[in-house]
Amino acid sequence: MSVFDDPGHFGRLWAATYDSPGNPDPAPAVDFLAPLADGGPVLELAVGTGRVALPLAARGLTVEGVEASPEMVAKLRAKPGGEYLPVTIGDMADVPVSGPYRLVLLVFNTLFNLVDAERQAACFRNVARVLAPGGAFVIEAFVPDPADFDRDEQVQVREVTEDSATIRMHRYDRAAQTFLRQTITFDAGGVHLQPFAMRYAWPEQIDEMAERAGLRLADRYADWDRTPFDAESRAHISVYRLG
Repeated sequence: MSVFDDPGHFGRLWAATYDSPGNPDPAPAVDFLAPLADGGPVLELAVGTGRVALPLAARGLTVEGVEASPEMVAKLRAKPGGEYLPVTIGDMADVPVSGPYRLVLLVFNTLFNLVDAERQAACFRNVARVLAPGGAFVIEAFVPDPADFDRDEQVQVREVTEDSATIRMHRYDRAAQTFLRQTITFDAGGVHLQPFAMRYAWPEQIDEMAERAGLRLADRYADWDRTPFDAESRAHISVYRLG
């Protein structure tokens, strides 16, 4: 199955290292999100290993998750409190739960893991279906920089040691707003491939998807600390409201 057609691919590939040092600290996100939950319940799409969901639950909120990767959920279950957090295995674009929820969240650029524009739009429609009136849908995503894909293909040397060499290659489809990234490691054990794909979108395009689903942009910040968003911002935290 192609990486473009497999919603669980990311989890299978990265579950073992998803909580490694160097990943974003979830504390600022939890501080931002907890008041928006308004007592809950809360749904996290692509809940992963529970880096955000479990701290939210520890604050007394009722939190549920949707996750395509059983490998990610196994990591969540092994954490304190993880055995009690309800998780539905499924595609986050389908939002395969009933609700209603006061807060739905989709963080760490994960909207872009839906590599088809229609699947991204379906995610918004299905979130609107399960949000309580006045509820919030919060998205964290990077702002695409055309300088990052000024050529259709890119090759980068990632690591070279006496025992191995790792290169990373990108192929961009600017019309479709997608890229395929392949990380290739050569070592004594052979050739190891780590494919990954995304469909990126600019904030105004995300706003359009939200509006078509009946959601309105209520707030936008450059980070979880509520830094004002402007033309120089490289990421955004967007809060959409139903109704």
